[in-house]
Amino acid sequence: MKYLRILLATLLLSCSVASPSRVLAQEPSAHAQEAEQGHESEGGGWLPVVAKAFNFAVLAGVLVYFLKSPLLAYMDGRIRKVREDLVTAAETRVTATRQLAEIDAKLKALPGEIDTLKARGAEDLAAERTRIEAAAEAERQRLLEHTRREIDMRVQVARRDLVEHAAELAVQVASTRIQKTITADDQARLVDRYASQLGGGAR
Repeated sequence: MKYLRILLATLLLSCSVASPSRVLAQEPSAHAQEAEQGHESEGGGWLPVVAKAFNFAVLAGVLVYFLKSPLLAYMDGRIRKVREDLVTAAETRVTATRQLAEIDAKLKALPGEIDTLKARGAEDLAAERTRIEAAAEAERQRLLEHTRREIDMRVQVARRDLVEHAAELAVQVASTRIQKTITADDQARLVDRYASQLGGGAR
């Protein structure tokens, strides 16, 4: 229906354009007749102007009648599209403003976060250093205790060995002294005494 109206408006426009051209084509003959008749009354010269005005009014009315709905629909569509674009642009601007504000806030908070991370890193390093020192001290105490026990054990073994060696030396010294100081008669008396003690014990 829309295209049909546009086609009819085009045909009417063509007809209206053709009518003035025919009027213009007839004007020379009219001028010639006026020249021959010796200029008729001036009222007769307004007829073509009235005809043209009437044709123009009819054309304008037809164009308004047939093209009003498509033009209004087109204008409404354009206005709606412009409004949607304006709303979209406003929303985009609000979103961009909010994002810029968030980025600005993050940039402003960045030095504080860096300082916080540095302080936390220093605290972590101090805690790790303390833990390592405590672990090293515990390991040192464990090694010292183990070494002390091992030394005590070795001292006991060495003391026992020294006691045994001293006992052996004492036995050797006593045996050497006995061998040097006791004569054969003393040995015989000792044997007799031992035998008599054994005999008395048997009774």
